[in-house]
Amino acid sequence: MQKSKSIMKRLTKKEEIIMEHFWEKGPLFIRELRELYPEPRPHFSTLSTQVRTLQDEGFIDHKSYGPTYQYFAKVTKEEYKQNSLIGLIDKYFDNSYLGAVSALVKEDKITVEELKELIDLIEKQ
Repeated sequence: MQKSKSIMKRLTKKEEIIMEHFWEKGPLFIRELRELYPEPRPHFSTLSTQVRTLQDEGFIDHKSYGPTYQYFAKVTKEEYKQNSLIGLIDKYFDNSYLGAVSALVKEDKITVEELKELIDLIEKQ
């Protein structure tokens, strides 16, 4: 279900909120999506435009029910998270996974013990 092998676009905060609703609830009509927002809710036409943009970018697709559409996520949350991580490593670490892990160790975000656990997990797979 992934958009493509290339790095997909990073979602804006508003787009992430929309996608979270689709990932959590499944297929939705725009009016149902709008009801998931707290007051003051976004305008129907604003949400509709944002969803169509996400569709154009390959994140969402739709099924027609007469004159109305029910939209659904075309990219899973896991696919998006994985692709986002790959994109960050590509952009900020020159596609060096070793560089990314080294930065985490230097910033005390991951310990050597945690790295050893990770290596053990990988070797067991």
